[in-house]
Amino acid sequence: MDDREFFQTVADRTQLSRQEAADVTRATLETLAARLSAGEARELARELPGHLRESLRRGPEEMEIFDPEESVRRVHERTGLSEPEADRGVRAVLATLREAVSAEEYGHAMSQLGAEFARMAESAR
Repeated sequence: MDDREFFQTVADRTQLSRQEAADVTRATLETLAARLSAGEARELARELPGHLRESLRRGPEEMEIFDPEESVRRVHERTGLSEPEADRGVRAVLATLREAVSAEEYGHAMSQLGAEFARMAESAR
């Protein structure tokens, strides 16, 4: 799946414009990068198209622990989308990520993120 196809899939799932879908995708991946270990973010990035890899880059800071609601809040702040739009966007990005990377890598990421994040992906259209 290339980045355009990824963005289009997110747009279809959220009913956002393609540009809004691209913005919510980048914001969600940046937020997830803070929640994942540096090694896991790197491994996940390896399976994504080039432009999306950049969104998973993170600095040397420690991994942060926060819940899905905080993820939605951060995406809302980064994109300017409403909280319901940001929530739909996070869910759509997680679901699209599940389709874009190997099951093994997705499983590794979800094991760090936790069951609440996995349920968010399951609830996307």
